Amino acid sequence: MKKEIPRPKKEKISTPKKLLLALRKKKGEDPGQKKEKDEETNGMPATSDMPVLDCIFFILDRSKSKKISEIMDDSHVRFHFICQGRGTASSEVLDLLGIGSSEKAVVICLEQNLMVPILIKRISKSLALNNPGAGIAFTVPLSGINKPILQVFKDSIHKNISDEEKKESKDGKEMNQKKHDLIVIVTDQGYSDELMACAKEAGASGGTVINARGLIHEGPVKFFGITVQEEKEIILILTNRNKQVPIMQAVSQNFGLATKARSIVFSLPAENITGLDLD
Repeated sequence: MKKEIPRPKKEKISTPKKLLLALRKKKGEDPGQKKEKDEETNGMPATSDMPVLDCIFFILDRSKSKKISEIMDDSHVRFHFICQGRGTASSEVLDLLGIGSSEKAVVICLEQNLMVPILIKRISKSLALNNPGAGIAFTVPLSGINKPILQVFKDSIHKNISDEEKKESKDGKEMNQKKHDLIVIVTDQGYSDELMACAKEAGASGGTVINARGLIHEGPVKFFGITVQEEKEIILILTNRNKQVPIMQAVSQNFGLATKARSIVFSLPAENITGLDLD
């Protein structure tokens, strides 16, 4: 006598879930397909032909911003933005590096990971970034980006790169195996000089300050009961990873949220360092 195989119990669906499924069917959506699609993409396309993108930072004299924009256009860089900043090195260091002015341009662009060493090499050669004080470049890997922008890179993906350029790209990646970090400090306006003096005592070699403005919803924003003002300064410090923790600790202790400077401090991994010896 054959044993009867028990039928699997049907999953009980709550009333709100039933209403949601019915609404999706009415709109012509297949709930099963939508779930499968979300799992495959997790909000981002997961296909193998999608390019990996990096965010490239160039910090150089403001007088060179026009030249670097021309190089970006010639290299078909799709997105680049220029911010005004100022250096924080002392006058003695500026004289040592041969820099006549601390006014800086911070150029930020997006590029495919494969093209990053090639683009940095082109700009370094044109602007002599390898000379002392000429400027610096580094990259920060992206963990996500909105789909329309990613689609732009997919539609124009660099597939016809020469063997020589591929070798340059590979060599460039192998040369940047050392670990570095970009420390980002958002502080109230007027504290950048004191803050940088503290960071230098903890091991920082210098930084770049960008004026910014905090956006508030309604009235003053408060963190832990502390009012945060609108006018801000963003300080970028590039450093070796072994100096990152002491610098961040020194800044947090002396200029953190509990102080008048009310600073927020965080760090990002930095790669492809050019124009600056952090060893």
